[in-house]
Amino acid sequence: MIFAPGPADGPVRFAEARPRALDLAHELADIGVDILVVRDVLGRFTFVVDDRTRPVPPALENLETDHGPRLTRALGAYAADRPLVRASGLFSADGLLDSERAVPDSQRPAGRVRVLDNTVVGEDWAHVSTPAPESDGSRTHRTALYGFKGGVGRSTATAVLARHLADQGHLVLVVDLDLESPGVGPLVAAGADLPSHGVIDQLVESAVDNAEGLEHVVRSGYTPRGGRGELWVAPARGRGTPGVPYAYVDKLNRAYADVPGADFADRLERAVRACEEAVARDGDSGRRPDVVLLDSRAGIHDIAAVTISRLCDLALLFGTDNTQTWEGYGSLFEAWLASGQARAIREKLRMVAAMVPDSSQDAYLQSFREHAWECFAQLYDDVPAGADELDSGTFSPSLEDDAAPHYPVPILFEPGLVGLDLAAAPGWQDRAYVQAAYQEFLPTATLLITADPQSSEGPR
Repeated sequence: MIFAPGPADGPVRFAEARPRALDLAHELADIGVDILVVRDVLGRFTFVVDDRTRPVPPALENLETDHGPRLTRALGAYAADRPLVRASGLFSADGLLDSERAVPDSQRPAGRVRVLDNTVVGEDWAHVSTPAPESDGSRTHRTALYGFKGGVGRSTATAVLARHLADQGHLVLVVDLDLESPGVGPLVAAGADLPSHGVIDQLVESAVDNAEGLEHVVRSGYTPRGGRGELWVAPARGRGTPGVPYAYVDKLNRAYADVPGADFADRLERAVRACEEAVARDGDSGRRPDVVLLDSRAGIHDIAAVTISRLCDLALLFGTDNTQTWEGYGSLFEAWLASGQARAIREKLRMVAAMVPDSSQDAYLQSFREHAWECFAQLYDDVPAGADELDSGTFSPSLEDDAAPHYPVPILFEPGLVGLDLAAAPGWQDRAYVQAAYQEFLPTATLLITADPQSSEGPR
């Protein structure tokens, strides 16, 4: 029976509505029409039947009157006022049906059903792009450092990694994208005066086409050891102008606004690129960074969405081995899977096991690895029975595959790091407990960054 009524034991809830809507859409598609399932910002569904090039079959001739009420009964509060419409009856059907944001139903990729999800925030988790090469063919490699929850040492790891890469001869730029809790800027600046402006100013000023001439990057006071390494930072907030209130909160309240021709995702991408260009403009060598580290905000937020899906080549995902970590990442992976973008994102991910206890390191990492593998399983392919992973062309790493996204790169917990003021502790990276904590993280992260096939060819 098409369009079974809702459950008898109560109303249809939000989480139940989407799979039910997709089941109903595929029942319609099986009759012989193409369907676009549109979900609005409240989660309500409209089914758009594409009748632009061919008429609907006789079984659906009285589409709206016969089947619309059944959809309403099946979806309850999550059915739109007009749950079933023909494209021919819409004013701007082409713009809707041909939208780049409409993706095939990932659960039934061979079907004739697509989904267009409209959200208030988080929409950019579903959009993937790759930073473009420069005019000379070189590329800046961008690495995002992200944690679903804060307090896992992400910003400290960013500062440590930045110095290590600069010591290896790389021109490194750190961009602080943790706008709600800025902090990596002073860590990396190492005593150098912060620029007058920060990333927040780039976002606000670009919304009104007024970003030209901003001073928003500075060379760190840290001197890399040998080679041609340089270390730069673009802080979230600058030092401001004497006598003028910086008004950071007022800027933050406007930073995420979408304006015509300058939505937040595009402005964030342009802000990062402007920081890269400013390094080449202000530096003595005239070189662009060959490595950019993006210190991303924690949690499910548009900054993290844009950073991971659109801006970076590699995303280091920080976490500790607990229920909150795996439930959080599981929710993100579920969103990527539902959007159809899991394949484009999954291979640039790598877990980082933060705050690993030294006393039980092996057991902890084994547990972390098993839980990560279970979490990542929804992003991996199913290998057909009797087929080899390589022969079948699938991406399904084993539990013990040390190059797989789920295989953790450890950072040991060292009590000396708790409360250490890096900005006021010269030579902190040489302390024994710092070197012990990052002894495996630094070479592994460096290899992931420099060996990436899309990265630049190392130090220039």
